[in-house]
Amino acid sequence: MVQKLKEKHRPQFHFSPQEKWLNDPNGMVFFKGEYHLFYQYHPSDTIWGPMHWGHAVSKDLIHWEHLPIALYPDEHGAIFSGSVVVDRHNTTGLFKGEPGLVAIFTHHDTYPESDRVRQRQSLAYSSDKGRTWEKYEGNPVLSDVSITDYRDPKVFWHVPTNKWIMILATGHSVTIYTSPNLIDWEFASQFGEKEGSHAGFWECPDLFQLPVDQDSANQKWVMIVSIGDTGEFIEGSRTQYFIGDFDGTTFVNDHDAKTVLWLDYGRDNYAGVSWSDIPEEDGRRIYIGWMSNWRYANQVPTKEWRGVMTLPRELSLASSEDGVRLIQKPVSEVSRLRKGGRFHHNVLIDQNNPVSITLDHPLLEMNMEFEKEDASKFELIIKHSDNEETTICYDIENEELIVDRTNSGEHHFSSSFPVTQHAPLKMVDNRVKLQLFIDASSIEVFANEGEVAVTSLVFPSEGYKEILLTSYNGSVKLHLLKITELASIWDK
Repeated sequence: MVQKLKEKHRPQFHFSPQEKWLNDPNGMVFFKGEYHLFYQYHPSDTIWGPMHWGHAVSKDLIHWEHLPIALYPDEHGAIFSGSVVVDRHNTTGLFKGEPGLVAIFTHHDTYPESDRVRQRQSLAYSSDKGRTWEKYEGNPVLSDVSITDYRDPKVFWHVPTNKWIMILATGHSVTIYTSPNLIDWEFASQFGEKEGSHAGFWECPDLFQLPVDQDSANQKWVMIVSIGDTGEFIEGSRTQYFIGDFDGTTFVNDHDAKTVLWLDYGRDNYAGVSWSDIPEEDGRRIYIGWMSNWRYANQVPTKEWRGVMTLPRELSLASSEDGVRLIQKPVSEVSRLRKGGRFHHNVLIDQNNPVSITLDHPLLEMNMEFEKEDASKFELIIKHSDNEETTICYDIENEELIVDRTNSGEHHFSSSFPVTQHAPLKMVDNRVKLQLFIDASSIEVFANEGEVAVTSLVFPSEGYKEILLTSYNGSVKLHLLKITELASIWDK
């Protein structure tokens, strides 16, 4: 029987733990018909603490079955982030006959008789579809005394060189290693000391190949790197990406070293990485992130649990006038949540006649398309109550999408929470498309078919009551507004 999780602010179609603390997604892998999601987990409290690997599986990326804790701290330390791969050809020698799962993760402790942090890479393996795990007796398999921040291994099989590749966060850079067997690792290269953003230490890297504009003959490599919060920058923790080439040894950035490409312009998408071993016939690169921010993650106003994941998203590359950029859209499986919907067509929105629409369901998807008339900007105001609202604004003159949660509900827990979030966004043929996913305590905005994403936690006291559409200094045309009710994943 599926446990119904209905506490205040409890996400109803995003993944969250049954109880206690969750942060980074780990070890996502597809194996024998199941999507595995491991995650940083503290089973004894709702604040960050000694890290374990929590575990859940899904057939459709939407409905999840919670499983027992997969990895516990041991004599080598706590279990920090990492990845899981399918060892199809038994390169490790740990399996008999059938392929098995190998987890590559960071052991975290301190050096003996010292307060200095020690981080080393270790293995665990499973022969029963991830239900039980055995630590490799030769752990750790990779260490470097000279580097303190040395964590979050993401591993994949590189066909052209017939080797395993590991990309590892190493301070303000990433380091790439290669191995024939997941056990013996050799240094290959380092990237990033002078490239991209260094607003904080680098974490949770990922590296994968995607076609540009769905052209299989034109492939580029994407590197994702999360950036920790130092307290110096208003955004807190966030995620950047690079586009370039990788030959099995070295990653070369296509852009100038000073170019910074942001994965998400909201405050609440961090430490995300992609699933490994998605079948070739599927062909998707699917990503999920932790929906929070280290600036206030330990303080958000939930009680029984703390921490939630974004919707799983399909990543692709598309050409634009600014160059090749990463596109992200919710996976098609979200269609399984959709129930009845309402449509509004060809509505002229004027500053003197705002349009009000009552919301009668707490879980929603909204799809809308606006066309420029003569307004300077337009707004979609989501009313939570008479005193609480979240505003999504498009500034036509400045070509900017703005998500304002300064008055969205509870925010006393952190002065960093009530903010406006800004994303550059150009109209396409004088139009802007927006797709919103509204859960009990989050709003994810995807603009212009996934060109821009803005992910936000919100903690309204009364849910979602009404939307108000208005414009400034003129009018704007609403070609389409579709409001779709979504089901709770806990109802079935």
